[in-house]
Amino acid sequence: MSFHAKHKVCVIGGGKWGSNHIRVLNEMGNLGAIVDCDVRILAAYSEKYPKISNYKTLAQALETGNYSGYIVTTPAKTHCKIALEIMNCGCHVLVEKPVALNIVDVIQLKNTAEHNKINLMAGHVLLFHPGIKKIKEIIDNAIIGDLQYIYSNRLNLGMVRTEENVFWSLALHDIPIFQYFTGSSPIKITSTGGAFLQS
Repeated sequence: MSFHAKHKVCVIGGGKWGSNHIRVLNEMGNLGAIVDCDVRILAAYSEKYPKISNYKTLAQALETGNYSGYIVTTPAKTHCKIALEIMNCGCHVLVEKPVALNIVDVIQLKNTAEHNKINLMAGHVLLFHPGIKKIKEIIDNAIIGDLQYIYSNRLNLGMVRTEENVFWSLALHDIPIFQYFTGSSPIKITSTGGAFLQS
């Protein structure tokens, strides 16, 4: 299904996660533009998607006013600034996790979205995974009895990041999944960790 031209989505950041959004939006007929400061990345996308607009800066994309929504897939430390710029132009935005790297920024983003009456969304892709949806169905239908406890294990390191720790990178999947399963929010979260690969 394809939206009218003015309902296209602009993706900011054409790296690993950005490429997933770009591919899927294109398949849906809803990709409007790609923003990336790396001209080589833009050139590659321009060749692959010749009918899609490309911009080196977010300001250029915002100036057109042609996009109903934006997806931010840049490094985590830039999320807050970029999302605020988009929301202050009155546009809806989905920000890949983590939405920000501290609670002060998250509250500012939330308040800005509410003030401007627009949607601020987080990229919680695992909530839509068929396996997670099936577990929720099993829990809701009491197929395995009452839920007593939940735990999760991450069995490989994945990408080692320099700007965010494992809590900001991975727990942001697990906690929302637990909330989805139980229909409740955490009362308390305790986190302990160690620096093994970098300070």
